[in-house]
Amino acid sequence: MAGPQLPPSAVDVDYGTIGWGASRTMSDFEAGMWRLETAEPRLRSTIAAVDVLDTAPEWGRLVAAHEWALGVVPRFRMRVVDPPFGLGKPVWSVDPEFDLDYHLRRIQLPPPSTFEAALDFCRTIVDRPFDRARPPWEALLVEGLDDGRAIYLLKTHHSITDGMGGMQLVTLLHSRRREPTPDKPTALPPPPEHLTGLDALREQVVERVRTLPASAVSAARAGMELASQTARDPSAALGFAESLLRLAAPPACPPSPLMRSRGLGRRFGTLETTVEELRAAAKSVGGSLNDAYLAALLGGFRRYHAQLGAPIELLPIGMPISLRDASDPMGGNRFGVARFAAPVGVADPAERIRRIRELVLEARNEPAADVLSMAAPALSRLPVAAVARWYLAQTALIDLQASNVAGIPVPVYMAGARIDRMFPFAPAPGCGVMATLVSHTGVCCIGVTIDTAAVTEPDLFLECLSEGLDEVLKLGRRGRTRARSKK
Repeated sequence: MAGPQLPPSAVDVDYGTIGWGASRTMSDFEAGMWRLETAEPRLRSTIAAVDVLDTAPEWGRLVAAHEWALGVVPRFRMRVVDPPFGLGKPVWSVDPEFDLDYHLRRIQLPPPSTFEAALDFCRTIVDRPFDRARPPWEALLVEGLDDGRAIYLLKTHHSITDGMGGMQLVTLLHSRRREPTPDKPTALPPPPEHLTGLDALREQVVERVRTLPASAVSAARAGMELASQTARDPSAALGFAESLLRLAAPPACPPSPLMRSRGLGRRFGTLETTVEELRAAAKSVGGSLNDAYLAALLGGFRRYHAQLGAPIELLPIGMPISLRDASDPMGGNRFGVARFAAPVGVADPAERIRRIRELVLEARNEPAADVLSMAAPALSRLPVAAVARWYLAQTALIDLQASNVAGIPVPVYMAGARIDRMFPFAPAPGCGVMATLVSHTGVCCIGVTIDTAAVTEPDLFLECLSEGLDEVLKLGRRGRTRARSKK
């Protein structure tokens, strides 16, 4: 995926016009993420970013930075107001009792304090459900690490944004310098609102009535255009229908027999390598960085199953696909999910990369990749409990979801501290394992969210993932050795 555009510096950005998260009303898809977890806690959609800082930031500057950000990105002052009985969509409304001290906190870990201990503490914070009466985000500064570093945790609800929207946000808000930025433009915070669920419903009814004629005309035009396109090119319409059936069908292979259960327990793990190393491994066999990343994960799954005496040949996986284009507003959610049977049983990492490349190219070319958004309006009209049961049954058929988000290629700072690593932890709503890669200043930071009901030996599993990454990276090292020997 292409990374978000970097501003030259903070003072060159008109923060009053960035419009990140500007939509007042959730989409049907976002509303589903917000509501489903009330009926089925295993579908919680919490995103976390764990930033590793080279030193502890100045607390006063960190608080001031958050106060500044709350002015230029009002979404983080907003709570969710849901119309009664699910009539209408949830609305973002400025919290009249917003309290930054609730959302931003700090903690000093007792010695000895390793990165692993800090990461596990962050996991306990992420595990806790949000207070749904407040804006759905929390930030935590973890100090006291043995090596002098610090951890900054940002926890948000997925209904606010997807991974790419999150990278747009941090790209806009992080500083390009360690020192304070002089004359940084500011924005006044939005006035508080006392919106009730009935008010939100009334707003939407009035808006629906006001826009009904235009919506009817637009729908009629869209229908006529679709009919015209179908008449001009029947094969394209047939191809879309076939794509829709493929994406709606269950995965082409059964889930792993070792990973049948799903629960609320989570475990975080991390992997890292350089972009250069992973790209060299992929290039050595004609693949992309994403192909090599998936091959490394599958190598770990292969080892884990072999260690527990249950080898498998295929593994059902899902891969989020960004559907954003230049016309989409910043923030929010704009992605689809491809599903396919991955060749976990292929022992040769080079052959595994080649096989994955074919599958990924097919998945990215699916005409109906936006099936989740297309189905959301119909699903939103069904009882939440019924949709939650159906959705969990669907996602439980996936053992691995793997995402890859382009990050920030240059050093950035937070209140005087440099961000050295940026580990993402996406939710695992029904799937056994969720892995997310963010590239940050030339480093591939991989965050792994494990459902401990599915992966009953998480320590062994993380060791296997590390070995799977190593075997893929050796391809690039061998390629460089051969290239040097030819000179």
